Amino acid sequence: MGFWDGRRVLLTGAGGFLGSHLADRLRAAGAILIAPRRAELDLLDRAATEAAFRDARPELVLHAAVDGGGIGYMREHPGSVLFNNLLMNTHALHAAYLAGAERFVGVSSVCAYPRDAPVPMREADLWAGYPEPTNGPYGLSKRVLMEQGRAYRAQYGLRVAFPMPTNLYGPRDDFSLERSHVVPALIRRCSEAVEAGAEEIVVWGTGKATRELLYVEDCADAVLTMAERWDSPEPVNLGNGVEVPVAELVAAIARACGFSGRLVWDTTKPDGQPRKSLDTSRAAEGFGWRASVDLDEGLRRTVAWYRSSR
Repeated sequence: MGFWDGRRVLLTGAGGFLGSHLADRLRAAGAILIAPRRAELDLLDRAATEAAFRDARPELVLHAAVDGGGIGYMREHPGSVLFNNLLMNTHALHAAYLAGAERFVGVSSVCAYPRDAPVPMREADLWAGYPEPTNGPYGLSKRVLMEQGRAYRAQYGLRVAFPMPTNLYGPRDDFSLERSHVVPALIRRCSEAVEAGAEEIVVWGTGKATRELLYVEDCADAVLTMAERWDSPEPVNLGNGVEVPVAELVAAIARACGFSGRLVWDTTKPDGQPRKSLDTSRAAEGFGWRASVDLDEGLRRTVAWYRSSR
């Protein structure tokens, strides 16, 4: 029988972007999935979280719930982002331990890396400086989660794993004006510009920063593979190994949306992290995972989903 078949898995954040894809795969693999939504379980409530986990009796907890968004959202909500993520992460990890779970998999983020980390970013450099200030509180909450996991393994023997995905994109992303990241925000704006016959769109920053993108279905596959095969508290980068300047990314999104107008750069707005590019050798060597969907194909699928879902 497969690793997941009949295994009791408690998944937080199942109604979210990555969480929804994880839920699909867990159901297809035969897991007994317990996936309470936010209206059913408030992870900010410690007592409620511990009771829900105790009643669920999970063998494995997969924690994907998060309070986050793009640069604009992070800049406007640094206090609540830090508070909410620290509490949700702490409550979920401690409740998993109290409920007797065998494993805890906490989805982390490359936002935890220092702003000026050497590129390609390696897991060993995680604590070599402060994160990019525009998302510093969020990045620090992820660092704390990973250190908590290391401590719980050392004291209580709880097996933990921490995948660190780079920027995700794909179907079911958040296209809202308040929370969207760069890819969904630009897909929405380019698509609306095409429909309105607009001749230009305004883009934040200089276009000189770089990003590494990972298609969400690739990420979901990686997280589950890591949960099955990686037995260490050491975090693991998840990315596709391709560093793309934001200017080229914007041009690729415009092509995918059929927008041929001008791109106007608003240099008064922040670029965010100067460079994001990961060393993904630990994932390849540790549990045999590599991304399979390239950027052009991933953008094509994402644009198609966005237009069909509106």
